[in-house]
Amino acid sequence: MPLVLRLEKSVLPSRTSLLEAAAAAAVAVCLDDRSAFPDGEWYPEVSAWVSGRIRKVSRRARGAHWDAVQALPGITITVDGASVRALVPSLVSETPREVARLQISGSELPVDVPGPVPPGARVLYLNPRVEMTAGKAAAQVGHASMLLAPHLSTAARAEWAALSYRCAVRTPSVALWDSLVHRCDVVAVRDAGFTEVEPGTTTVLAPIDG
Repeated sequence: MPLVLRLEKSVLPSRTSLLEAAAAAAVAVCLDDRSAFPDGEWYPEVSAWVSGRIRKVSRRARGAHWDAVQALPGITITVDGASVRALVPSLVSETPREVARLQISGSELPVDVPGPVPPGARVLYLNPRVEMTAGKAAAQVGHASMLLAPHLSTAARAEWAALSYRCAVRTPSVALWDSLVHRCDVVAVRDAGFTEVEPGTTTVLAPIDG
């Protein structure tokens, strides 16, 4: 699943808002009616992807390149001025040229201090011991929101959908992380280790109860 991060030269988004948009966009594609039901136009691609090894690749775009990817199948989410478009998964060999020409590197943004968690948002905790670029972290929180969704009740998913799958990405204290990491009511993302982190590293935790 390509995640296209909008990074304009003139005004850069905050890192937290960009990650929150990425997390919401990824789960929005997966839970969309076009993906969730066998007669949906996105169902074959999404179901095949979910049944295999889930991977996401973050790419950056601006200007005309950003406009071009809006025509591709997917969903764009904007959080506090930060926009991410999650595209319907495809085979690497079938990556659209509008996506293939986009850069993967160069997506770093400075760490910011986010405000309070918005009402109804699902909190995704980044590992405080692990440094990741914004692009890598975007993929990881996208995994977390997807993995969290099946653990929610139908009513809880409906409430979340009504909020455009709002997520709050936060970096907890080491003590809080350590208190959460072994709990059974927390979804954990463990990275395969292809880029940036060691294989098996837990990168994100998502409490099921919110």
